[in-house]
Amino acid sequence: MPENATEVTAAGIARLAGVGRAAVSNWRRRHADFPQPVGGTAASPSFALADVEQWLRDQGKLAEVPLRERVWQEVAGHPAGAAQALVHTGCALLLVRDRPTAWRELTAASDERMADALPHAVDHVLTARLGPDTPSDTPGPGRTTPPGTVRTPRTADSTAPGSTSTLGSTTPGSTTFDATTPGSTAPGSTAPGPAAVHPASPPVAPGVHRARAVRTPTAQALLPSVPLLRAAAQLAAGIGAGQTFEFLLGRHLDANPRQFTLTPPHLAELMADLAEPPKDAGRPAPDRPLRSVLDPAAGTGALLRAVTGPAALYAQEADAGLAALTALRLALGAEGAPGSPPSPGADGTHSSPPSLAVRTGDTLRADAFARLATDTVLCHPPFNDRNWGHDELAYDPRWEYGFPARVESELAWVQHALARLRDGGTAVLLMPPAAVSRRSGRRIRADLLRRGALRAVIALPAGAAPPYGIPLHLWVLRRPTPGVRPGPDLLLADTAGLAASAGEAGGKAAGGGRDRLDWPVVRAAVLDAWRDRADLPGVSRVVPVVELLDDDVDLAPARYLPRPTPGGDARGLGEVRERLAETLRLTTRLTPPPATPAVPAHRPRTTVGELARGGALSLHTGNAAPGGRGPVLTEHDVLTGADPAGTPFTDPAGTPLTSAAGTSPTDAAGTPFTDAVGTPLTGPEAPGAAPDDPVVLEPGDVVVPVLGGGTVVRVVGEREAGAALGRNLQLLRPDPAALDPWFLAGFLRGTANNRQASSYASTAARLDARRLHLPRMPLDEQRRYGERFRELAAFEEALRTAERLGGVLVQGMYDGLTDGTVTPA
Repeated sequence: MPENATEVTAAGIARLAGVGRAAVSNWRRRHADFPQPVGGTAASPSFALADVEQWLRDQGKLAEVPLRERVWQEVAGHPAGAAQALVHTGCALLLVRDRPTAWRELTAASDERMADALPHAVDHVLTARLGPDTPSDTPGPGRTTPPGTVRTPRTADSTAPGSTSTLGSTTPGSTTFDATTPGSTAPGSTAPGPAAVHPASPPVAPGVHRARAVRTPTAQALLPSVPLLRAAAQLAAGIGAGQTFEFLLGRHLDANPRQFTLTPPHLAELMADLAEPPKDAGRPAPDRPLRSVLDPAAGTGALLRAVTGPAALYAQEADAGLAALTALRLALGAEGAPGSPPSPGADGTHSSPPSLAVRTGDTLRADAFARLATDTVLCHPPFNDRNWGHDELAYDPRWEYGFPARVESELAWVQHALARLRDGGTAVLLMPPAAVSRRSGRRIRADLLRRGALRAVIALPAGAAPPYGIPLHLWVLRRPTPGVRPGPDLLLADTAGLAASAGEAGGKAAGGGRDRLDWPVVRAAVLDAWRDRADLPGVSRVVPVVELLDDDVDLAPARYLPRPTPGGDARGLGEVRERLAETLRLTTRLTPPPATPAVPAHRPRTTVGELARGGALSLHTGNAAPGGRGPVLTEHDVLTGADPAGTPFTDPAGTPLTSAAGTSPTDAAGTPFTDAVGTPLTGPEAPGAAPDDPVVLEPGDVVVPVLGGGTVVRVVGEREAGAALGRNLQLLRPDPAALDPWFLAGFLRGTANNRQASSYASTAARLDARRLHLPRMPLDEQRRYGERFRELAAFEEALRTAERLGGVLVQGMYDGLTDGTVTPA
């Protein structure tokens, strides 16, 4: 085997073959010619990808490895690690997109010559998009200082390489970055020139990296990556360079869920919309200033990716590896035309419009943009950070509203965001709910209110973002404009009631978790409340600041905006009662007739696995996660009988789209619908479809949960058609000419059937649908059983609805009697 060849784990082999990990373990035990491990550990061995592919082909278990899977396996098995492989891939994809001719010339050479030539070409595109990989405070050969630069004299201590101060420390092996570099004025800022720089800006913190976030890789480092780069370019030819990197980065984030705190796309879009400035209708688009947006805790760059329209983007991230991935992600997502002439950015970098600057460093201790005044700040800061720099930053000029306590790291981020705004600029921060009520922060909250800096506090439903069990808040702030009277009120909004209503409509408990958030409803309510700044019953209230300035300065929206009574007023409770009575009557009609005793019949039986091998049905495993473009049927939906959240893909006539074998759902123009990373949604039988392609539900499909050992089965109808199959679910797609779906679902629900098909080796029982038994029957007899099973399912649904309505009525009566809106009869 060649040195540094790509390796793959047992989980990767299972993905390649489209089977479970247990099947891979069986192959290793049963086949003496199965490839031997070449790395890893005894508990988690790794195998040479090329050897595994050849063995799978020889066994007839693999016709061809999907290109996306091949590229990902090469990333995951890279000798330098997946993160470094992604950096190399992102650099190459940037070259593929911006200089396609140069890329084609490079790929015509051998791997060694290609690796030797790549650094120069890559440095060219990285410089064009992200700025030079050299200190930018001193003009280099042929480079002059752009106009509008504001410089601050530096002391001998601050200019000494590797120097330290009370404001931060230099990372070992890193260089410092002068935040008062050329172009400190934000491009397009409404306050041009030096006016865009706050007079109180501190001297440069020496802990900031002065080079760009992505360093140009060397030829030696790139050589093992050349096969990966060639494959990634081939994938990019089909789905685009940006979508290719999104897919690979998404896989990397999914494979390491505990290493990253992600901002969900829907939440990022909402935060960006809240910060959107009013439309400048009086000026033509070309004359409008370029909007500048900063994220001082960038993470994976989700917030800046959500910014719409032309904008100069600035980001800082403490983790150097993550900062590099974020820089490449933003660069590949930029709309600048490839090959367009570079223009100077706000920190002296050169990039194609829109400008982009990503820096590495601890933002609070070593701010890379200390002389920058932006139009917008978007931030998802780390929560409950006791080591944010309390002792070192006691006299920092950013604390205009008070010095935050050690336990108030979030209020330090709030004031940092305000310090980086131009006068009148807007900041939106995701905050923990404790930040509105902790006594240690009441003086800062009070001053934010008095000076009109805090404009809104919006409570989100639990499940909006990690940690998913906590209802997080959004704070909307504006930097006060000198001479302008502060706003006299604060907008308080609470969307937990909207989530509860959506949960009740879907037939489940209030809240419903992250899988059940109805983001379109939440988003519309929040934006309407913010833009209209009006009182909306049960959702928002504009409260005068004077009412909030008490001893606690508790700004929790729930205190001023109590959740509405279930069912509403007495009239609403009457409607709930009528619906309950109608449901109870329906339940009575659907009650099954008395059971007729019979002698147990001994019928010939078969298994789901045998039916699958005979072509009577097909088996598929769900892997879609909520948050993509279309709805997802989750495990919780199947267990509770709720509908998939979101709107199914439909054709122009409104018919839910489903994917026939080997096809992809398309719109009227023939363009395939895509998942969250832009990959076309494909039918599970499509030739060459990757194992992670979402499975689109069709009427007549039978869905079974994998975990739990319960007896819950769901037959897909028109309501669920077009949704994607979620994780921990198995789908059985019967051939209508051989199997009746209701007959199949009914026999799968048998308690004894589920027990014998489940494994109990771990803490949770796991169901193997292939081991479920079915009796052999003619199709007409199947339909007779199926009709009875359908009636039982309708009865079960009626009982579930009655239980929900009964709960709403009881709680509504309790609330109405206690608050006086209902009188005892």
